[in-house]
Amino acid sequence: MASSPKPKKRLYYKIGEACKKLGIQPYVLRYWETEFPALNPTKSKSGQRVYGQKELATIRRIKELLYEEGYTIAGAKKRLETEMSAGKLGPKSASSPPEAPRAGPATQEPLESLDTDATERIKTLRRGIEAAQDQTREILGLLGSNLSPS
Repeated sequence: MASSPKPKKRLYYKIGEACKKLGIQPYVLRYWETEFPALNPTKSKSGQRVYGQKELATIRRIKELLYEEGYTIAGAKKRLETEMSAGKLGPKSASSPPEAPRAGPATQEPLESLDTDATERIKTLRRGIEAAQDQTREILGLLGSNLSPS
């Protein structure tokens, strides 16, 4: 019984093909290119961006950092640079601590508390928002007493 031939792994993908493969929009990828120096696709003779396997892996990691791990652009940039300089580019291992700030509430909670599943992150964000609202009310109360005529 003959097996069907494996699909050939392509060497390069155009921007639309790369985006479809990775599940992102082309405008997002173009923006990431401006923010992440490590993401520098080559251009074809006609000037089209072309992405090889290395670029696809970098894009995949950026997507993980931003969408799954909750990093800000700045934090993801630092994390990606650290991973690339260490010669490892891939999903975060369970033993490695976060090396860059994450998006999240400005509370006294350690970053480890943000490294949980989505439900816990949502709870943490809600607590942070509530704390910010309380601080805002307190500031408005102080301003209100200072603004009243003497």
